Order: sequence, then structure tokens, then C-alpha cells
Amino acid sequence: QLQFVESGGGLVQPGGSLRLSCAASGGFFNAYGLAWYRQAPGKEREVVATIGTAGIANYADSVKGRFTISKDRSTNTLFLQMNELGPEDTAVYYCNPINLATMKPFDNVSWGQGTQVTVSS
Repeated sequence: QLQFVESGGGLVQPGGSLRLSCAASGGFFNAYGLAWYRQAPGKEREVVATIGTAGIANYADSVKGRFTISKDRSTNTLFLQMNELGPEDTAVYYCNPINLATMKPFDNVSWGQGTQVTVSS
């Protein structure tokens, strides 16, 4: 089973940028669609960006044009470049495979610690 460790979060001012990384191990990295998710305090976890096995990316409307998802197959790493960050982007960010047909995580996936992104002046 794939396992992920997220990193790269931090405190950034509005308008700033961050690049999140997600190191995968224990499975076939390119066998699944992959996604970045986020969960803000008091809110449900949401899908931020997805990337299919062929590299096709899709984004939530709220981040379209600001975030870019990518992956490096040689290092089994998923990335999320986040630009023009705003307070509404404050959340814990996670990565995991995603069922692209349902746009939901697969059953029985385990969630890592995530990485905290805080956008504040």
C-alpha cells in the first residue's frame, strides 16, 4: 500500500508562494490518480488538485490558475506549487490516491500527518 509523507508547509503572507512535496513509498506510485487534499478548521476535507496516470491535471475552482500539481516518477514525489496564497488557503494539506471516477479517496486509505499551511499577515 502506498504511504505518503507531506512536507513544505509553513507560514506565509498573503500573496506569497509555497511548494508542497509528498514522498511516496510502498507501492506503485504511477498506478493511481493522485490528489492533494486540504482540510481547514471546522470544514470537511476537500480535493484541491488531481493528476492522472498520464499526467493530466485538474483543479478545484478555488485554486485554478494559482496552484500547479506535478509529479516526479523517478523519485515517487508529488508536488503542489501554490502561488498567490490567501487566508482562505489556510489548511492542513494531504496527499493520497484518488478515484478519478468519483473524485473521492479510495476506501481504507491511511492519511499521513499532512503539512500545515497558514496564510496570514
